[in-house]
Amino acid sequence: MIIRPRPHGWQLLYILRGSIVPAVAPKVLAILVLAIVVSAVVELGNPPGIERVSVVPFTLLGIALSIFLSFRNSACHERWWEGRKLWGQLVFESRSLGRQLQALLADDAPRRERLATLVIAFAYALCARLRGNEPALAALPWLQPAQREQLAERSNIPDALLAMMAVELADALREGALSPILYAQFEERLHALSSIQAGCERILATPLPFAYTLLLHRCAWMFCVLLPFGLAATLGWATPVLSAVLAYAFFGLDQLGEEMEEPFGTEPNDLPLDAIVRTIEIDQLDALGVRPLPAPLQPQGYRLQ
Repeated sequence: MIIRPRPHGWQLLYILRGSIVPAVAPKVLAILVLAIVVSAVVELGNPPGIERVSVVPFTLLGIALSIFLSFRNSACHERWWEGRKLWGQLVFESRSLGRQLQALLADDAPRRERLATLVIAFAYALCARLRGNEPALAALPWLQPAQREQLAERSNIPDALLAMMAVELADALREGALSPILYAQFEERLHALSSIQAGCERILATPLPFAYTLLLHRCAWMFCVLLPFGLAATLGWATPVLSAVLAYAFFGLDQLGEEMEEPFGTEPNDLPLDAIVRTIEIDQLDALGVRPLPAPLQPQGYRLQ
């Protein structure tokens, strides 16, 4: 996620870090070169019939394309925002679970520590699972040897960690350390964590329809490639400037939607899952009284990851 002060004045013209310009620059440059060639042919060669090429069809196509892009970007932003809400809920539920452990299992420090570290392991494993990494390796530093052996037999590592928490709480219930009512309160927290995982997996496994995305890609390229031919007879040598500006707008919106479509990745505009997981880790260790605490992750080059 890009975190930097809002630009103002002349900064709007030269800021590159954190913008979409580096990602779309090759495409815009290709359109600029094409527009220069077309303008040179029209201005120097004056091909017959060029004056009959009208800009009206490009105006209609540009309006339609901008509407389609806005629909797609709205859908992509909704996926991004839902992912952020789910991870915000994960922070809330983990903090609430930490408070319950501290208050209701105050006399059982070993079990409280095992449960708190399982919460941290769950956050790391879920982050790795959503990014296509190895969840077991991400959770490994927070697990005891016996717990590591149990994970080797499971394919869904975050769900296995929730099952371990349930077993720990069930043991406390059988031993009389928890009443059925208090156990039910803990079970609600585990249910919420499982619901968050399912919501994230739903976003990950349900991308926008490929045909719709492909159609927008093709239309954006066709519009930007054909545009210089429609402008050259009217604008002359100003054609490359306008063509490059419009290419930046359309390719930039397309690229931004593509990054936000998969909110759990590592693109500049994706969610800062590493920073959120570190927040959960700090909260759980703080509840256990661990000192010193790890430092929160800070943006590097205006990018928080």
